[in-house]
Order: sequence, then structure tokens, then C-alpha cells
Amino acid sequence: MLILSEKNQSYPSQLSRLHTPPKQLYIESHNWPEILTMPMLAVVGSRKPSPYGVSNTTQIVREVASKNICIVSGLALGTDSIAHKAALEVGGRTIAVLPSGLENVYPASHRNLAKDIVASGGALISEYTPKTNASYKGNFIQRNRIIAGLSNLVFIPEAAIKSGSLHTAQFAIDSGIDICAMPGHITNPLAAGCHNLIRSGAAIITGADDILNMLGISASERTMPMAANESEKTLLDLIARGVHEAEILLDTSKLPVQTFHQTLTMLEITGKIKPGGANSWFLA
Repeated sequence: MLILSEKNQSYPSQLSRLHTPPKQLYIESHNWPEILTMPMLAVVGSRKPSPYGVSNTTQIVREVASKNICIVSGLALGTDSIAHKAALEVGGRTIAVLPSGLENVYPASHRNLAKDIVASGGALISEYTPKTNASYKGNFIQRNRIIAGLSNLVFIPEAAIKSGSLHTAQFAIDSGIDICAMPGHITNPLAAGCHNLIRSGAAIITGADDILNMLGISASERTMPMAANESEKTLLDLIARGVHEAEILLDTSKLPVQTFHQTLTMLEITGKIKPGGANSWFLA
């Protein structure tokens, strides 16, 4: 466990934008120096998202996380956990900021998810001593300021009028951090908070490209997705070098046939490659 004060070199300098930066951070991570160099996208929203929210959040986060952008959220039920899991599914990095101490992961149902985040090269962060319980409402609100402060951009896929995720948006606004939101159906109460943000100037997000544009990720930087394992890396490298036909990919990759087809399927599902006809494949 890392314990960082504001004077420590590994303390995230971007937190100084907050009116009240945490005086001390407790961090569980095997990869903290590398994470600090990555662009960061906060993803927060409803704890009971609609199927529309689940589907679009998953797809957008998968695409963004595959471009070596760290996903920051709060490990809560609903949108937070969807964002963390989507990042992990494509081999991406994600940070969970807790409203409790690192030894009392909240909610308890997400303890395994917290372990997966650390094991996959991500991080757990808290400003509370390790055994602190998430017993005060104020802990959750204060946690949200850290989520905002760590991030280059805050994305809210779904939020009701009184959603707690709007606290994160307000912290971002107060600290000069850009926010963006996904529009929804006008009759969906889970879209009302997002629509209010958009009316107030938040950028409209209709896909991952909108977020990448806001983060200043150029088209050339988007062409090479992040591989989740060595088999994916082998195929992605070949496709990037101009090998597109499935038969040639199989022969050149030297992967076992079953592994080849499983990897190709997963690459398509996670949006890293797309079919081009005649059993050929291209980077998405």
C-alpha cells in the first residue's frame, strides 16, 4: 500500500485543481507510476441504469479504454461497476476511488471487482485510513471530488435530476474540468440530469469518438487498440502491418486454430477489429 502526502512526488498533481485536495492518499496498485502518465476519463452515473445506458456505457468505455486511457470511477453499483468491468474486458486500466478505507471495500459485493482492478494493473484509492467504514454520506460526496480531480474529462452516461453523480459534475465545473453527457429519451427520468447538464453547456456524447476528440486523441493514435493478451497482440500487430485475410492471419500468427478463432471473435466483440468482407479483417 502506498501512502502519499501532497508533498510526495507520486501524488497526482492534477488534484491541486480542487478547492480542498486530499491531504493524504492511500493507494493499492502494482502499477502506479505508469497510471500517472495516462489520460484519465471519469465515468459516473445512475446506480440503476436503463438497458440503453448499460449498452452504450459498456461500448463507449470499451473503445476508450482500449486506446490506453484510464477509466476513473467509484466502484458503486450500476454505472460505476459497468465502467470498471468494461475497461477490464479490453485489458485497460481503471481506478476505483473508494468512500471507505482500502481494507473495507464498499460495497462489499464488489470486493472481487476491486481485486481484479488491482490485478489488472489498475488502482484503488482512498483518502481514508485503511479500516474506515463507509458510514457517512459525506464520504461519498468527498469521494466524488477526487474522481473529478483525477480526470481530464468527466463523462455522465445517465443521471436522474438528483443523482449523486451530479456532485461529481459540479466538482469538475468548479475546478475547470470539462464535462460531457449522453442524451437519452425525453421520457426517461434517468436522462433528465444529463439533459440539464447539456443545456448548461456540457458536451453531447454520441459515441467514443466524441470523447477521444475532447481528450485530444488524434485519429492516428486511435488506430492501434490495446491488446488484452499475447494472442490479441499477435493478431492486432499483423492486421496493423497489412495482413487482413483470415487464412493468412492464421498461418502467419502460428496460433492454434481454436485460439485463433476465439481471439478473432473477442477482438470483434470488443470493437477492436471489424470485418471487411471475403473473410478479411481490419482495425476498427
